[in-house]
Amino acid sequence: MGKRRGYIFTDKKGSNRAWMAVILGIISLVSLGIVIFGAYRSGGQAKTGYGFTALLAMIYSLTGLVLGIVTILNKNYYKPVPAAGILLNGAALACIGLILYMGGYLQ
Repeated sequence: MGKRRGYIFTDKKGSNRAWMAVILGIISLVSLGIVIFGAYRSGGQAKTGYGFTALLAMIYSLTGLVLGIVTILNKNYYKPVPAAGILLNGAALACIGLILYMGGYLQ
């Protein structure tokens, strides 16, 4: 079979920054889920390591959010992957905010 010839209708490409934003969002959401489950299993008594893990998840989420926004503003890249990164990291930051709000509200 010969080489396939066709037309390229776009010059857009995928971005490694967008994929990194998605990966950071997944890591932060999974780690927050593990922290919440661990605190639930211990009767609501969160260990110091759980707080440190949530802090790292917040740093990962902020970094992923910045990477997703920078990539989605560039017109040379496809939009769905950075949009997914922004959504995942925004959800992780919303979870952290909810945890902090409920922690201050319930005490």
